Amino acid sequence: MRYPPANGLRAFEAAARHESFSAAAAEMRITAAAVSQHVRGLETWLGTALFLRHARGVTLTAAGREFGTAVSHGLGHIALAAERLVAGTRTRPVALACLASVTTRWLIPRLTLFRAAHPEIRLAILCALDAKTPEEAGADLLIQHGVRPNRPALPIINAATRPTCSPDYRDRHGPFATPPSLLGAELLHDETTAAWSRWFTGAGVSAGPEAGPIFADFNLLVGAVLAGQGVGLCPTALIGPEIESGRLICLFDQPSDTDKQYWLLEAQGLSPEALVLRDWLVAMSADES
Repeated sequence: MRYPPANGLRAFEAAARHESFSAAAAEMRITAAAVSQHVRGLETWLGTALFLRHARGVTLTAAGREFGTAVSHGLGHIALAAERLVAGTRTRPVALACLASVTTRWLIPRLTLFRAAHPEIRLAILCALDAKTPEEAGADLLIQHGVRPNRPALPIINAATRPTCSPDYRDRHGPFATPPSLLGAELLHDETTAAWSRWFTGAGVSAGPEAGPIFADFNLLVGAVLAGQGVGLCPTALIGPEIESGRLICLFDQPSDTDKQYWLLEAQGLSPEALVLRDWLVAMSADES
């Protein structure tokens, strides 16, 4: 299907509505000569006159009136559809995907600050699962754990882990004065036993850890640690309140997984609202580092 020239349609619609080239020119912020040129091009394309031109101005022909009604309806439908799309974009929530542990232990306690500062921005918090990009998660922003991704990303939370337990567990099974003494403890694992192996290697302990319970999510692991069931390698940045209150203690300062971070990744073409959230997350992490 061949479409008439868009500039000609817009100029004709305004001129037909006002039945005046000069009024159409004022509305479109162009010259009357430019309106006349656009209309003339449309008439050439159609092969018929749309206006009668005379000394006092222009009047629509019968064909012009019929075509003007159709063009006015068509452009009106386009404008309405565009307005609805723009309104939908402005009201769509900003979607942030996170690991469940980051959401519950770091993000949610701070969200009241963001909502107080930006009550006009709606948020949708999604579970990241195994998503590697915001697009995979169906989100504007993604907080991802691991080594630096293969695309632009900002480190926002330190992911270094340290041996952590409850005071009660230490009193019952400790004191765990040296790293080798942990080999006799009930070691709790997050997804695999590899993290404890890395920690012992970094602490100069050659023996590997005994296989203890493995938890599929850090929220489950930290629950077991809080319940006094053993020692877990916990990201210190995610258990700050428990450390400060004395509910948990770090047994050694020796960290593991220092090559990892919690990274903030952004999708292409962020909305102004999503940019506000991104900048707030970066500023929040900078204040706490």
